[in-house]
Amino acid sequence: MEQRLSLITLGVDDLARSCAFYEALGWRAGNDWQVQGVCFFQGVGMVLALWDRHELAQDSGTRANDPGAVTLAHNVGSPDQVDDVLAEAGAAGARIHRTGAPTPWGGYSGVFLDPDGHAWEIAHNPFWRIADDGSTNLQ
Repeated sequence: MEQRLSLITLGVDDLARSCAFYEALGWRAGNDWQVQGVCFFQGVGMVLALWDRHELAQDSGTRANDPGAVTLAHNVGSPDQVDDVLAEAGAAGARIHRTGAPTPWGGYSGVFLDPDGHAWEIAHNPFWRIADDGSTNLQ
């Protein structure tokens, strides 16, 4: 198996609400989700999908209310950008779980929760490089 992640699918309670939230963040759906029943967003080198929580559970063989120890991360180029993205998410309706602050590992991060409680860490890691296309590089 190649060391690559292509798609992240989040189980959601209300597809229209969740698609509207991500669109309020400036993301654009890449499909007719009202007809297809799943909302796809093209990212840099990967896709984020939103799908009904119960359908996702049935498809993946899990239970719809099983908690997952997962945090999605969005890395940016500076601490100020962390604060800007958290403010943007809050304005779009996210709950700010942790405001931006210095981290024990030398970076700066904060966390917001989307309408379905999925955690997004917004982080600046001074040891990583953010390329012009937005991709995160370990060195």
